[in-house]
Amino acid sequence: MAKGEEPGNRLFLSIVVRRKLLCSYLLLAFGAVQAHESTELSAVEVRARAENMEGIAASGSEGIVSSQRLAAVPMLRPGEALEMVPGLIVTQHAGDGKANQYFLRGFNLDHGTDFATYVGGVPVNMPTHAHGQGYTDLNFLIPELVERIAYRKGPYFPEEGDFSSAGAAHFDYFRTMDSNLAQMTLGQNGYARTLLAGSPAVGDGHLLYGLELFHNDGPWQIDEHYKKLNGLLRYSRGERNNGWSLTGMAYQGKWTSTDQLAQRAIDSGLADRYGNLDASTGGKTYRYSLSGEWAKRWDGAQSRANVWLLESGLDLWSNFTYCTHGCPDGDQFKQAERRVAGGFNASHEIYSKWGGLDVVNAFGLQTRVDRLRPVGLYSTKDRETLATVREDRVTQRSVGLWGQNELRWTDWFRSIQGLRADAYDFAVDSSLSANSGQASDHMVTPKLSLIFGPWRSTELYFNYGHGFHSNDARGATISVDPASGDPLARVKPLVRTRGMEIGLRTEIAKKWQSTAALWQLETASELLFVGDAGTTEASRPSRRYGVEWSNLYTPTDWLAFDVDLNWSQVRFRDSAPEGDHIPGAVTTTANVGMTVDHIGPWFGAVRWRYFGPRPLVEDNSVRSKASSLTNLRIGYRHTPKLSLALDVYNLFDSKMNDIEYWYESRLPGEGANVADRHLHPTEPRSLRLTLTYRY
Repeated sequence: MAKGEEPGNRLFLSIVVRRKLLCSYLLLAFGAVQAHESTELSAVEVRARAENMEGIAASGSEGIVSSQRLAAVPMLRPGEALEMVPGLIVTQHAGDGKANQYFLRGFNLDHGTDFATYVGGVPVNMPTHAHGQGYTDLNFLIPELVERIAYRKGPYFPEEGDFSSAGAAHFDYFRTMDSNLAQMTLGQNGYARTLLAGSPAVGDGHLLYGLELFHNDGPWQIDEHYKKLNGLLRYSRGERNNGWSLTGMAYQGKWTSTDQLAQRAIDSGLADRYGNLDASTGGKTYRYSLSGEWAKRWDGAQSRANVWLLESGLDLWSNFTYCTHGCPDGDQFKQAERRVAGGFNASHEIYSKWGGLDVVNAFGLQTRVDRLRPVGLYSTKDRETLATVREDRVTQRSVGLWGQNELRWTDWFRSIQGLRADAYDFAVDSSLSANSGQASDHMVTPKLSLIFGPWRSTELYFNYGHGFHSNDARGATISVDPASGDPLARVKPLVRTRGMEIGLRTEIAKKWQSTAALWQLETASELLFVGDAGTTEASRPSRRYGVEWSNLYTPTDWLAFDVDLNWSQVRFRDSAPEGDHIPGAVTTTANVGMTVDHIGPWFGAVRWRYFGPRPLVEDNSVRSKASSLTNLRIGYRHTPKLSLALDVYNLFDSKMNDIEYWYESRLPGEGANVADRHLHPTEPRSLRLTLTYRY
């Protein structure tokens, strides 16, 4: 098929104005190309087609990650799939069974606050979570079954609500696979993973299934013994834009963790770099969900709806400060919750003309209810409960309405204007009656995008919008500190953000796609990590601005390069004696990769990630170290059905840190608290060998 004859290109030329519908048609076309030309095109070629957003995007910082790109990248953990979002860094500060740490656009997003994530239409972020607001645990993700990741950055999109100020990512699983899949991976430190997946035809549809068994001890002196059982079933008929699906997901995990260590404990020999000062920290978790998606393509309209139900739980034992409350009991604490949540999302788009101008009008409704029975914080020793700090029963409800108008004024200019309204209601029944109560809040957030072009494969964007994140419901009703009894001020249930962006999308040269964005984001209240509690608390207002530059170059049908460079400046907006730097706010990141495919039977990839230094205290007197990490994959296809791949993580065995904090702790034998650097090391070089059979 010649380039000018691609279905996506023909469709683009005929109905470029219908941005959202066009995007879906293009993706279906690319899927068809992948299915029918897989023997002719390499993954590099298919990837380049699928990720070209010219004429589709509303900003310079949104895009689509194809399944080919995701499959080509060696990933240490499932959550690292989010590193395919340009500028996003994924790390870990404790056991691998808990949610990762995320960094984007100058945010230490903690475990997910200000970045919204969805898998199969089901939200992953957990409000009023036991361990952190917006907790995003992606350990249930099966990367091999992901068809695409659609991502956006900034608060410019009416469809995106809570937690999406820095950005949002939507993982879509396949409806059908080209072939069944049996995969086994073995590695160092007790690593073993098996995956069975397929999508046989059943009746008029297909039944996608995936079953994952996982075990890993890690490089730690005390084996992590992380065990995971993970499964997916999806029955679907039709297509993403004109069909329906029913999806069930189930995940269970348990582990022993190595929490971050005080630097002085390592320097003194009290603990090894990969050691632990509390051998009983760790956790267990589960997540079960059922969701349904429906889409209908009408004459001049597109309708979508999805409904979801989720049950999840977590028991997490941590010890970040060791003996500040005195040993031998120590500072171990347990954060636990049992949650049932459900929601509904519906939207409708109408394609018409106003005075001869092409127009798309869209509107939608989103609802969510979370019930926690209970969510608690407990003092523990060796995972045995000593005392209840607080235990709450929480009900949180939200509803969001949004509308959007997209108007093409000329062949080279279109505008998208939208408005979103959200209302939240919290009810907290606390073990401390003074902290019980109800709270509610609402917020209206305008959005505007102006798109100029395309001219010679170049588009310019201007984006402005307001967004928000919700605060923990317990903070909205609190009156006294549950540990000390001191009075505390309540936080606002909803915190406004305001962002703007100037973007560019272009083809600098043949087969070289490039995007750039100059952005700014202001937040009315920052959420900061509190080391001794393992949670976040509301802080001062902040301002962030920065520059992003992302590139994809495919000089041949077997070679691709991608380069993502990001710089940001982050400060509190008000003055305070302690300083105006925001702890954990990263300034510079980079992600550079090379992918090769169809060099005879060989394929592979190499990726380099740079994670710049961050201030650890407000006056910037203590800073984290930068880290540089390289991962490598080398693969060989013995037959079209059978392949073998070797992944090497931390290729140069660099001794770096995944995360660093600065706070006070007390080691056994110390007579007072000591402020110190606390770190979780990057894992040393490790190898994994994967055998894949497709049938």
